[in-house]
Amino acid sequence: MAVDQSKLDAFMGGFVHDLGAVMHAATVVVGDQLGLYKALAAKPLSAEELAQATETDARYVREWLSAQAASGYVTYDPASERFGLSEEQSFALAEEGSPAFIPGAFQIAVAQFKIIPKMVKSFKTGLGVGWHEHDVSLFHGTERFFRPGYAAYLVNDWIPSLGGIEAKLKNGARIADVGCGHGASTIIMAQAYPQSTFVGYDYHEGSIEHAGESAATAGVSDRVSFEVASASDYPGRNYDFVTMFDCLHDMGDPLGAARHVHETLADDGTWMIVEPFANDTLEGNLNPVGRIFYSASTLICTPASRAQAGAMCLGAQAGERRIHDVVTEGGFRQFRRATATPFNLIFEARR
Repeated sequence: MAVDQSKLDAFMGGFVHDLGAVMHAATVVVGDQLGLYKALAAKPLSAEELAQATETDARYVREWLSAQAASGYVTYDPASERFGLSEEQSFALAEEGSPAFIPGAFQIAVAQFKIIPKMVKSFKTGLGVGWHEHDVSLFHGTERFFRPGYAAYLVNDWIPSLGGIEAKLKNGARIADVGCGHGASTIIMAQAYPQSTFVGYDYHEGSIEHAGESAATAGVSDRVSFEVASASDYPGRNYDFVTMFDCLHDMGDPLGAARHVHETLADDGTWMIVEPFANDTLEGNLNPVGRIFYSASTLICTPASRAQAGAMCLGAQAGERRIHDVVTEGGFRQFRRATATPFNLIFEARR
């Protein structure tokens, strides 16, 4: 086999970049948990000063800072031997409420490594790995990564893009947030629409417990409740608004979920489905965003579906056409893409 040296060099260059990113991911999680980024956001510090400010070991901190500087995640001034954060780096790494906050994404990435032994077996057996079988860092990382996007777009863009639902929410409506996880989306909506009442449903008991605590902390427990239930059997009828955030593709039986939403929605109700951004063909998703979602889907989304009855395995890159088919087969007559972001597709379904 003849090897083209220039092509090999280009491939190996990509490999070096990717290996650096993989090794770097764990250092972001460590820095986030120790508050190193937040301390650096205040002012440039030496390794010794940062260690003192965060009650950590200076030698470890210097090595960590060197890794961050090499990755472009902190700035370094050779003259003063101090490290700092630019405004942009601080916005992404130290400001938890910012729409660009990224440490949660690295928690997700690191959590995937912990599931490798189970996934090796699953590749051979075809069996699933449920969401509940993952390390808790996945649950927390998912909330921290997705919440900033929901905070930025949900109330300001996504809901207004739906026909008539914003007015209902302002006047007082009944909402079911299905697959709510830690309840970030439920709580954001409850804070924005104080006249409405919300119920979050998720099959994962640990997430429901966390969601209830978060609602209490946010001061919305009088209008928000959380219950353990699946997308195909959650209770209640005549909901004005049903939402599913980044979860329909994880379900074993998304068609059954669609039918259940159809049964539980009011005649003039709306179902909002938020899904990872994807085009309808594999070749259309061979890009950096597709790479992220296909990788996550391999170790999280597809095995989660395989672990449930139905095991449809839509995957995180299902795309609009496949979501359309599931929704319309579930009984909905109206389906449209309401809006989109670089990471999400937002669909509206009506009876």
